[in-house]
Amino acid sequence: MTIYQTPFFLSLKIACLSTFFTFLVAIVLAWIFAYKKSYLTQIISGLTTLPLVLPPTVLGYYLLVSIGNESMIGKLYMNLFGNTLVFSQTAAVIAASIASLPLMIRPFQIAFESIGKEIREAAKVDGANSWIIFRKIVIPLSYKGLLAGIILGFARSLGEFGATLMVAGNIPGKTQTLSIAIYDAVQANNWSAANMMVMTLSGICIAIILFSFPLEKREAN
Repeated sequence: MTIYQTPFFLSLKIACLSTFFTFLVAIVLAWIFAYKKSYLTQIISGLTTLPLVLPPTVLGYYLLVSIGNESMIGKLYMNLFGNTLVFSQTAAVIAASIASLPLMIRPFQIAFESIGKEIREAAKVDGANSWIIFRKIVIPLSYKGLLAGIILGFARSLGEFGATLMVAGNIPGKTQTLSIAIYDAVQANNWSAANMMVMTLSGICIAIILFSFPLEKREAN
């Protein structure tokens, strides 16, 4: 096993990929939830919150049913790539993305809603379309909320365990993330390895929190 196949680097790889794809989905949904309010969007918004309240094993079960070998998505993936979707790094990225999605959407939505309607209306009067308003006004004015959501999403992806174990398994060098490796070490009564990995993961999370402090201070000012 190379250093890039260790649980630490696998966790970073999966967390980075998950954060990227989750960001793309979350920013679109947050825009819709903030500015296109309706009964339907409220229902969809509620559904996106489910990963926060569902037990990880239940979330993992739903994902396993949705992307398993017998599912439509699983069969399509098999036909396109010749491999099963479950028990792969792609499945780990999907699990981490679903688990972290609500933690990105909420800060994004709050940041978007904090921008006064009069600002957007004034831009429309000046001839700006929705894309220009989003790129030139909404993003610059809400970057702190976006950054907060990205930080929360990355931290959640990095520590994801239950759903990842259900759909990606525990394959050393392939899908064994740091959280799963800690579980393995405890089960094997290897406390020295468990302590080292726990300290590593805790250190990263603490660093993420410390990184967010200057952002909160600037926002308070």
